[in-house]
Amino acid sequence: MSPSAAIAAILAALLIGAMSPGPSFVIVARHSIGLSRRDGLATAAAMGIGGVFFSGIALVGLYTLLATVGWLYMGLKIAGGLYLIYLASKIWRGAAAPLALDNNQAENAGNVRKSFWVGLSTQLSNPKTAVAYGSIFAALLPQHPPLWCYFALPPLVFAVEAGWYAVVALCFSSKRPRELYLRAKTWIDRVAASAIAALGLRLIFTAHRTGI
Repeated sequence: MSPSAAIAAILAALLIGAMSPGPSFVIVARHSIGLSRRDGLATAAAMGIGGVFFSGIALVGLYTLLATVGWLYMGLKIAGGLYLIYLASKIWRGAAAPLALDNNQAENAGNVRKSFWVGLSTQLSNPKTAVAYGSIFAALLPQHPPLWCYFALPPLVFAVEAGWYAVVALCFSSKRPRELYLRAKTWIDRVAASAIAALGLRLIFTAHRTGI
């Protein structure tokens, strides 16, 4: 796989992950519905910055360690694959459950800066996101990527994460799109779960390889 193709695959995998319902999704939706569109967009930007942080850790720290310790590289692939399959099963099982959103505005008075920090702390405090980033980078990025990858990936990751959550903020701050999503939630969740499970299986089946 060429570096360009690897980056495209990483961005696609991160987009699928971002689209899967989770704490970040609920926070962006809650701020968009319960506060304002500006609050939702500020929270979306925070998710993008959180993604840049995790991509930096994966590129500079975790990935360097994985590249030099072969058994750890293989072990994280297996562990990451199992985790992604577990996550997919949870999403699939919960697909038919209604999305729980709190519209209570008492605790947050439409403060954009506060919404930003709530979003960033939610993203950074979720260890599952760090595992997902490490797994995706380990599975798809070549063991010795060219230098330009280190400069290209962080802004592209920001664009994917912040871009998707900006769409969520715009949709959930409007009445009709929100209702349409809630009606189609079961199938959207199941498609996302299938994609995540496929990535998990790929991690496990390629764990023995030293390169991608």
